[in-house]
Amino acid sequence: MDIVNPQVEAYLRSLLDRYDDPVLLEMETEAERRRFPAVGRLVGVSLELLARSVRARRVFELGSGFGYSAYWFARAVGEGGEVHCTDGDAANVDRGRAFLDRARLGDRVTWHVGDALTSFREVEGDFDIVFVDLDKPAYPRAWREASARIGVGGLYLADNTIAAGSGDVLGEGDVAEALREHNRLIADDDRFVSFVNPTREGVLAALRIS
Repeated sequence: MDIVNPQVEAYLRSLLDRYDDPVLLEMETEAERRRFPAVGRLVGVSLELLARSVRARRVFELGSGFGYSAYWFARAVGEGGEVHCTDGDAANVDRGRAFLDRARLGDRVTWHVGDALTSFREVEGDFDIVFVDLDKPAYPRAWREASARIGVGGLYLADNTIAAGSGDVLGEGDVAEALREHNRLIADDDRFVSFVNPTREGVLAALRIS
């Protein structure tokens, strides 16, 4: 599903060349080579902007792959901040740790190997941001668990909220139904103000206001 005109997307991407650095470029090459569903630079810069806008210091990622989105969050939280990353594949964790160490961001990142929601339950406290990018049928459950641990002024962020590799909100099947349920739960929750930005495959942002 092409949400944004490819020419417009290419133009927007051309405005982000100043973020080039060897480690980021290598991560983007790795994602392309492996056809790995990293969020990409347009979303990455958006995540950093949102995290900086709420002065996030503590971030939890439900689904991290090899650390591409964590790269942007780690930039935002600064020295002494925390980014908790989760992935079920130890090889991805090893790659992510190596990338972020080389980017001089590794000291603010903690990795958890295994089920993302299980790891989330094992880490105590609230978070300024919870970012969701795991198996799409788990999105409604992720929202229910994460929303209770975001303080007022914090953000719930989720990628692929319009489309994912195996479905979209206009289609049929488990993925489509889970995305629609997830998005509706958030839209109807008066503790949050939310919006789905139709960038790439849809990035949902929900700000807790009460």
